[in-house]
Amino acid sequence: MATETQKKLAALLSLAAKKRFLKKAVFSKCADKEVIRAAATLFERGGEVYIQLETFKTDGKALHKNILPSDTDALCAMAEPFAQINLIGDGADAEYRRSKSGSETVLGEKKFTAAAENYGKKIEIKAHNRAKAYAFDGSEPFLYELGVADKNGRVFDKKQAKFRQINRFTEHIAEIYKHLPSDGELNILDLCCGKSYLSFAVYHYLTVTMGRKVNMVGIDLKKDVIEFCSRTAENLGYTGLHFYDCNIDDYPYTMPVHLVVSLHACDIATDIVLTKAIELGAKVILSTPCCQKELLQNLDTDAFAFVTKYPMLKKKLCDALTDAMRLERLAAYGYDVTALELTDPDDTPKNILLRAVKKGDGSTSAKAEYTALCESLVGEKKLYIKG
Repeated sequence: MATETQKKLAALLSLAAKKRFLKKAVFSKCADKEVIRAAATLFERGGEVYIQLETFKTDGKALHKNILPSDTDALCAMAEPFAQINLIGDGADAEYRRSKSGSETVLGEKKFTAAAENYGKKIEIKAHNRAKAYAFDGSEPFLYELGVADKNGRVFDKKQAKFRQINRFTEHIAEIYKHLPSDGELNILDLCCGKSYLSFAVYHYLTVTMGRKVNMVGIDLKKDVIEFCSRTAENLGYTGLHFYDCNIDDYPYTMPVHLVVSLHACDIATDIVLTKAIELGAKVILSTPCCQKELLQNLDTDAFAFVTKYPMLKKKLCDALTDAMRLERLAAYGYDVTALELTDPDDTPKNILLRAVKKGDGSTSAKAEYTALCESLVGEKKLYIKG
C-alpha cells in the first residue's frame, strides 16, 4: 500500500511527464541489494508520452519498464523500494527521502509543481527506437565508477567533454553493429586501453542495450591502470570484461576477433595495434590515433618541400599523411576504410577516427602499391607504419 508521501511523489512525477518538464528521475538507495540504482526518462511512442524506468543491477544487466504518466499506482510501485528519488526538471528539482526509521518527506515540492504547471516550452524527447544509437544520460553505473558522474547521475562539469566523447563513440559502435555477427558471443579487444572509458561504454552498450553476450579484453602496459579497471569491472558485475597488463603481442589470442577498438594509442602504438588487428583478421577496427611522430622524424622526399620548409605545416602534413597511409594499408588488406570525426573538435584536437570494415583478404598488388608508397615517402627505413 502506497503512503501519502509516495502518492505525492507519484503525482509530481506524473505532472512533470505530462507537461514534458521532466529531464530525468534518479532512484537510489534501493531495498533490493541487487539493484544499484535506477533512472527514469521520457520517450514518445505513437504520440503518447511514456516514462521508462531503467534499473541497473549488480550483475551488469538492466531491466526496462514503460509506464504511462496517468498510471499513478504503477508510479508508486516503481518508487516504493527506493529511499531517495531525485526529480530533475527544466529549471526546478524535487527530492523524496525516506529515513531508516521510515519517516518520509518531499523537498522542493511547491517550487517543482509551480514550475511544471507553468512550463511553456516542451523538452524534446526522442521516439522509442531501440535500433538508434544509445545515448547515455549520466545515470549508467560505469560513469559513476569512472568518476564521470555522481551517484545521482549528474555529469561533473570537468567531465562534460569526456561524457560527450563517450556518447559519440557509442554512436560509432551503433553504426558498425550491423557488420558484427548477429548472434552468438561477441569477442572484442581494446588495445592500449588506458583507463578504459570506452571499454566500459562499449561493454555496457552491447550487453545492456543490445542484450548481447560479450567477451571483451582490455590490454595495456600500465599495471596500476589495469588493476583499477579490473576492480571497476568487478564492482560493476561486468563478468565478460577483463583486463591484462602486458604487451599486446604477448597476449594469447585464441578466439576469433570481431571488433578491435583503440583510443589515442600514441604514435607507433597505433601502428602496432593495426598490425595486430590485421593479423587477427578483425571484422571491424575503430582507432583514434595520437601524436603521429614517426613519419615527421623520417619523411624523406622533396615532393613536399614547399610545405615541409615550414615546421608547423610539416607537422600538420605528416599527421594527415600518417593517417592516410594507415587507411591505405588497411585497404590493401581487404578493409573498407574511412576517416571520421570522433567528436566535437572543441572537446579534443585528437579528433580523427579511423574506421575499417573487413570485406576480403586484399590483394598482392594492393600490398605492393602500399609498400611503394611508403618507400616514396621514407625510403628503405624500417618503420612501424610500413607494417
